[in-house]
Amino acid sequence: MVEQLPFWGGLLLPVVLVALVAAAAMWDSVLAARAAGHGNSALIEPFHTVGGLLVQQRRRTLAADLLLSRGGALALVVAGFLASLVTPLGRWVVADFSIGIVWFNAMEVVAWAAVWLVGWGANSAYGLIGGYRFIALGLAYELPHMFALITAALGAESLRVADVVAAQDAVWFVVWMPVAFVVYLLSVLAMAFWGPFSQPVAADLAGGASAELSGVDRLVFSAGRWLLLVSGAAFAVPLFLGGGAGPLLPDWLWSLLKTVAVLAALVWVRRRVPIVRVERYEEIAWMVLIPLALLQALVVSLVVLAR
Repeated sequence: MVEQLPFWGGLLLPVVLVALVAAAAMWDSVLAARAAGHGNSALIEPFHTVGGLLVQQRRRTLAADLLLSRGGALALVVAGFLASLVTPLGRWVVADFSIGIVWFNAMEVVAWAAVWLVGWGANSAYGLIGGYRFIALGLAYELPHMFALITAALGAESLRVADVVAAQDAVWFVVWMPVAFVVYLLSVLAMAFWGPFSQPVAADLAGGASAELSGVDRLVFSAGRWLLLVSGAAFAVPLFLGGGAGPLLPDWLWSLLKTVAVLAALVWVRRRVPIVRVERYEEIAWMVLIPLALLQALVVSLVVLAR
């Protein structure tokens, strides 16, 4: 049973999100250090990076629109935070909306606009191309992502996240919706333009959408990207992994452990899978992922009708 926290419960959400972002960043740093053959101070390297960006001087390009670029970076953070409002931690949730799944998906659209604004506002060719790359990437991942969300909603016969969790009392959705689960995780990587889907900030564009960002501006943009990854990983738990269900431990701890496990896997992908070209991923999305997601939704619909 999922219950909504009092209004002050929203103050705890940023603390949890920041802790998960810090843990994920440290895990990514450890993986990078291991790949480079050294592990000295890997755990504290993210904090060194944050400190360096805080004291680094902001730079700007000629005729840059600072309102758009800085507003876009801030909007990315806001989108990651707002998306997490409907994600329960055990039996507690900040906002128990009747259309929680739709709300989560809507916040991703905010991320689309945010990244594009950052690229456009810099008045830089690299930034603009990076922003448009994210739009192209979004057009490819969003439909499979929506179908994965719809499949979970079909299984619960509700768009309310609490109902989706309750519907997994007997069997977790990942057991009989494995395709939707995999498609969802792929779309989370794309949503955070992470790992194989990091084309919007790729090295061939000198950083793409973030090419002209420095100092606090780059820190805010990076924080938004991490928040999108964390919120997507956390939402997989109530959607497919039974929420806080589990033996012995408290439900909130099970939710946290499952989130950490999913997040660790997503971060690991960055160091193991090469970047996929945008047009190649578009082919995979339209020719493979969408048909598979539709087939999965059809199977779930037939099961629900046969109950």
